[in-house]
Amino acid sequence: MQFTKHLREPIKRGEITTSIRIWQAPRVKEGRYYKLGAGSVFIERITQIEFDAITPKMARESGFAGVADLLKTAKHGSGENVYLIRFRYEQR
Repeated sequence: MQFTKHLREPIKRGEITTSIRIWQAPRVKEGRYYKLGAGSVFIERITQIEFDAITPKMARESGFAGVADLLKTAKHGSGENVYLIRFRYEQR
């Protein structure tokens, strides 16, 4: 699971534990680890949500200033399905 550069350190510190992704289909699986720096992100839960369910609070919890800021990063490509991903960073 890839993260934009400015999110990596807050994720490693445990300050960010959610991500909003817009994909055709999930690209990660619950219960799996994905490398991030010296550790890994463990995917705890993936929930498909409606596009209009993205709130400013969700955007801030994901490390962005607001919904518009989040969408600049999250909405690229042909994906239309919105996923809320909950994870934790583990030093491994």
